Amino acid sequence: QVQLVESGGGLVQAGGSLTLSCPASGSIFSINGMRWYRQAPGQPRELVAAITSGGSTNYAETVKGRFTISRDNAKNTVYLQMNSLKPEDTAVYYCNAQGLLRGLNWFDDWGQGTQVTVSS
Repeated sequence: QVQLVESGGGLVQAGGSLTLSCPASGSIFSINGMRWYRQAPGQPRELVAAITSGGSTNYAETVKGRFTISRDNAKNTVYLQMNSLKPEDTAVYYCNAQGLLRGLNWFDDWGQGTQVTVSS
């Protein structure tokens, strides 16, 4: 299938910035939507940001104006630039991608997650 590996998480002070990356690899024919989700302890997983193959984006209200999602289609990679981080942004961040494999089967795969911790 498709492998997604997040990187770029870590510990940062409130007000700081981090950039997450998530390259997709495998027998990929095309990738449609790419998304970032997050899950804080004891909370359900929530959608943070999404981007289509054409570059249209949408964001959770809690991160609008602070986070920016982008993608490099040539590298099959999605990014999440996170600025003005708050302690409530602390969570495990997961990337998700959907699209077609070379055999034209649909895929919908997840990365293993990367921890983001924001200290006050």
